[in-house]
Amino acid sequence: MKIITFASYYFPESVASPYLGEQLREAIAAADMKLDLFVPIPTRGITEEQRIEYSRRRVDRKYNDKITIHRIPLLKEHKNPLQRAFRYFIQCVKYYFIGSFSKVGREADLLLVSSTPPILGATTALIKKHRDIPFVYDLQDIFPDSLVGTGLAKKGGLLWKIGRVIENFTYKHADKIIVISEDFKKNIMAKGVPEDKIVVIYNWVDQNKVVDVPREENKLFDAYGLDRSKFYITYNGNIGLTQNMDMLLDVAKELQEEYEDIHFVLVGNGAYLDEVKRKVADQQLENVHLLPFQPYEDISHVFSLGDASLVISKPGVGANSVPSKTWSIMSASRPVLANFDENELKTIIENNHCGIFTKAGDKDAFKESILTLYNHRELCQEYGRNGRKFVLDNLTREVGTQKYVDVIKEVCGKKAK
Repeated sequence: MKIITFASYYFPESVASPYLGEQLREAIAAADMKLDLFVPIPTRGITEEQRIEYSRRRVDRKYNDKITIHRIPLLKEHKNPLQRAFRYFIQCVKYYFIGSFSKVGREADLLLVSSTPPILGATTALIKKHRDIPFVYDLQDIFPDSLVGTGLAKKGGLLWKIGRVIENFTYKHADKIIVISEDFKKNIMAKGVPEDKIVVIYNWVDQNKVVDVPREENKLFDAYGLDRSKFYITYNGNIGLTQNMDMLLDVAKELQEEYEDIHFVLVGNGAYLDEVKRKVADQQLENVHLLPFQPYEDISHVFSLGDASLVISKPGVGANSVPSKTWSIMSASRPVLANFDENELKTIIENNHCGIFTKAGDKDAFKESILTLYNHRELCQEYGRNGRKFVLDNLTREVGTQKYVDVIKEVCGKKAK
């Protein structure tokens, strides 16, 4: 079986949860399938030397030549939204012709693509119409709903309407839609997607890679000059417009005045990072530490850094999602401090006693949840153990990747009949 897939970013560029895609590709190779991944030559967050190197190295093969990465020339990525949109458009035009007319595209038995950016799904749906081969859509975010939550689009506005057209077209032509939560499933069923087209597969965590690292052995404390005696609340991931960093910094400021040993460590990058840096400096927040993204091989050190870890967003942003970082927090035996929209995440945390959930935007409740763990350190241990157990029972790498492989085989099997 031959699979073709497309992406907007790939190593050495930094992306959210890069291990998910790579571990899925490894599982596909182990199932004796072949996969061709098309990506642009990297530009984001790399040196010019790296770009030149990868522009010369157009093809890489991995996992006994079962997985082939093809790098295609494309405009450099810019911060300007219009320039980025134009780049995505050119990228998708190229992908359409590759999927529809190239030798690799003509030989493919199945299309597999993720939902970011959403135009990628629509492009793959066009290829499916032209080629009439199965299409599995991996829905990691729901557009345009997420744009409304961030304030970038208004429900009923032009951008929202365009997003709904793209969304409906993609859902219509996908043979199977993999969603990452029951709330995602409810959302797209309400938009008319038949239930038998949807498969819920939670994003997994590699339980052997993300483990508890005792504080005295955690190298990040020494690398960044962090005092091991402090009580740390950590955030790991994208520092963007939706993560409610302003509220987090407000709480940090209030706590700095009362509790000198409660500190915050933010690990990541994103569109709002420069503004966070400015606010930390202007407000003299000595209890806030900013660390860059760390390499995947240090993921256990990252998620073991704090006494508790955050899952946070602005109100209205996370109504349908359970961020994948939740599972890494649990796998590292740390309690989850969630300030999030009330959804499936709340149910998981409260039913399994693996953290404290507060409603998105409720600053006072969020602050109180931090103080609860600070004043009752035994709860950190208890919630951490419970979270690790939940991961081992439900969210291991083997379980998650096998479910994807099963969906691929099922869809191709139906086509063969």
